Amino acid sequence: MCLAIPGKIVELLPEDWNMAVVEVSGVRRKIDLGLLDDDPAKAGDWVLIHVGFAMSKISEADALEQMRVLALLGEDEAARQEIEGYGPPPANDNALRR
Repeated sequence: MCLAIPGKIVELLPEDWNMAVVEVSGVRRKIDLGLLDDDPAKAGDWVLIHVGFAMSKISEADALEQMRVLALLGEDEAARQEIEGYGPPPANDNALRR
């Protein structure tokens, strides 16, 4: 199944203006923000993520509701596995702090 997963941007990566670290259900990964050029993201924003790209910004309420629905459908673990599949966590220590 193709999922667009809500995640919270926790850090914009200074070494690459198009990349950010997001957190989804306790998992942090780098994603590409290039598709949001018309509405630039900032730390604290919620985005819908698909295959490592932020597709659009959404409200926190919408993000939490989408995660609730995914859990009701039994797809929350699939969402977590998709995020984990984006590669290793960022090496930046600041990105790993909660």
